[in-house]
Amino acid sequence: MPNAQAPDLILHRGLITTLDRANPNASAVAITAGKFTAVGRDEEIMPLAGPETRIVDLKGKRVLPGLIDNHLHIIRGGLNFNMELRWDGVRSLAVAMDMLKRQVAVTPPPQWVRVVGGFTEHQFVEKRLPSIEELNAVAPDTPVFLLHLYDRALLNAAALRAVGYDKNTPAPPGGEITRDANGNPTGLLLAKPNAGILYATLAKGPKLPFDYQLNSTRHFMRELNRLGVTGAIDAGGGFQNYPDDYAVIQQLADEGQLTIRLAYNLFTQKPKGEKDDFLNWTRTSQYKQGTDYFRHNGAGEMLVFSAADFEDFRQPRPDMAPEMEGELDEVVRVLAQNRWPWRMHATYDETISRALDVFERVNQDVPLEGLNWFFDHAETISDQSIDRIAALGGGIAVQHRMAYQGEYFVERYGPGAAEATPPVARMLEKGVKVSAGTDATRVASYNPWVSLAWLITGRTVGGLRITPQRNCLDRETALRMWTENVTWFSNEEGKKGRIEVGQFADLVVPDRDFFACAEGDIADTSALLTLVGGKVVWGAGDFVSLDDNPVPPAMPDWSPVRSFGGYAGWGEQPQANLQQKAASSCGCAHSCSVHGHDHATAWSAKLPISDLKGFWGALGCACWAV
Repeated sequence: MPNAQAPDLILHRGLITTLDRANPNASAVAITAGKFTAVGRDEEIMPLAGPETRIVDLKGKRVLPGLIDNHLHIIRGGLNFNMELRWDGVRSLAVAMDMLKRQVAVTPPPQWVRVVGGFTEHQFVEKRLPSIEELNAVAPDTPVFLLHLYDRALLNAAALRAVGYDKNTPAPPGGEITRDANGNPTGLLLAKPNAGILYATLAKGPKLPFDYQLNSTRHFMRELNRLGVTGAIDAGGGFQNYPDDYAVIQQLADEGQLTIRLAYNLFTQKPKGEKDDFLNWTRTSQYKQGTDYFRHNGAGEMLVFSAADFEDFRQPRPDMAPEMEGELDEVVRVLAQNRWPWRMHATYDETISRALDVFERVNQDVPLEGLNWFFDHAETISDQSIDRIAALGGGIAVQHRMAYQGEYFVERYGPGAAEATPPVARMLEKGVKVSAGTDATRVASYNPWVSLAWLITGRTVGGLRITPQRNCLDRETALRMWTENVTWFSNEEGKKGRIEVGQFADLVVPDRDFFACAEGDIADTSALLTLVGGKVVWGAGDFVSLDDNPVPPAMPDWSPVRSFGGYAGWGEQPQANLQQKAASSCGCAHSCSVHGHDHATAWSAKLPISDLKGFWGALGCACWAV
């Protein structure tokens, strides 16, 4: 090959899983102008190098196509990432509370400390949330807002003062402000089942200025790159206004600073104004407008507010309003006539079946063939609804919300009902288009490996096995759900999702062999090397010197990201340091005769036990009682 055509980059001596069925395994790839130009054996690829070709020795590491999240609130998440203390992946409440205490100490007034989703009380060995009294003890003067899934929020006394909630504050429709005997708010807000009270209260907090939001979004993308994510579909979101809240991501796209390929859907803004929103947007926006890094992907996930059910399994299933079909029909006709695909949030089959009645009726007048429309979530979808979706040419985008809420689902509906919730294996068996994602950042973590672990093991992050083996996926199928399968949902089939000649050079080298590591280790995976368009956007370990993605320090200087990083507080590794600090600052009244106040170490010890409390109690240890 003449030097003028030589590759920009060659990776060799790897175990490359391509997902190309015609060429499933390789040891080397060549990349030119952001695309794979050769995939094969070292002896085939290495002679292609020219004098300017950068050559990277993979040292026998496994290589996978870059991961693509089918449902990520990346635009909203990016605007707020630098303000949020992440408890995602933290295994002990003692450690989490120590992180909170330390963040309170550096957060200046009038700023809040926010723990906004991505975790569940079941991931903690203590199996509980902090009490409001505990929040007040660590933060007497700094507002603390803690969002748990979409079922509740905890506010300390300072946060109640900041938002102005008192005995005269009325309860919103579908929500509850819990009160004491005197009628004063306690600090506990409940979705019953509408999460509007949680959204609205969080929206009262201070916002970052524009330049800080640019920095915050870059840090969120880098955190995703650290976990091997190279692409995502943004599902819009509540209190995410178009076009105002898209100015940050648009500027980053214009300046060539995106390190995640992003397709975005437009989420309707206000009840009863949905048709007007989409009439306006179909006039002023064009489907697919943009670039391979930032492009328009149609409508949703909210199409009409009357069709939005809620995923709070602590509450009974909500029945959609009788006007749902009429309002949904108006919007879907606008979208179909303008050839805009859509995505629709739907948790329960009762909602899905009613929506399908509308889609089938519209299809008789405006054929839906060729529109890549789909349902999101679909936890309790029936076989009949899956067949109806397939017949209409639609798809189903599943997310790992059950990994965070499985215990609540089992408590309400029983373990039998949870065995195929959602029925992913059945969807694949029936041939419907199906892919995977997270629904991060609030209802679940953005960590893709947690989702992959859930698909493969059927376990929640709290360790409960809810999906029997027959309904779980093998590792290759799960990986395809996170790569090539997602591309149908953004109408980018053949462009990405595999390591194949002509596709975008997006790949990840994980820190362990995805196909050989223990199932229990999958969720703890991160990336050693991540490439997007042939550019190194994350490098660690042996590849740290290759990192071409310098990001300025997180802004403001008190940002939790500076101290803790993101998932599992990785910025403070090793975790043992956090546990030691939690022990030294514990100060609780339950000193253990065996471990003193070092409860976190006791709880996180890797021992073959099924009953934590019983085990420690049998040893005369009192850590179980804390």
